[in-house]
Amino acid sequence: MFPHADASGGLIGGFMIGLAAAIMLLGLGRIAGVSGLTARAAGLSDSGAPRGIPVAFVLGLPLGALIIASLAGGIHATFPAPGLLVVAGVIVGYGTRLGSGCTSGHGVCGLSRLSRRSMLATGLFMASGFATVAAMRFAGAL
Repeated sequence: MFPHADASGGLIGGFMIGLAAAIMLLGLGRIAGVSGLTARAAGLSDSGAPRGIPVAFVLGLPLGALIIASLAGGIHATFPAPGLLVVAGVIVGYGTRLGSGCTSGHGVCGLSRLSRRSMLATGLFMASGFATVAAMRFAGAL
């Protein structure tokens, strides 16, 4: 179905993320930040959209990936050791609380609203990502 899944997958995914963010903002007046939606879906936050909306949004993330993978005939992905993923997840989770949002909230929604705070946060996300990749390559982990 997707003859160039590697090339078009990012474009299709980006379009879908942008569409979901626009629907959340224009339809509900809410920012589609995944960390905030996940906290609300898990019952860790009382603020935000009615709980059913964050639950549907969060469940739609892996389901959408599964649908695209099945349409594309499968997707090959490799991951580092599970322990490293857990540590990275905890660090990212802490960072989203510290930065009052995640890459989707700041990078997608905040930048599109020309938020200065989101511009700074996204710049720091990117710089941290570049530094982490450089350090892991230097250490031979990548």
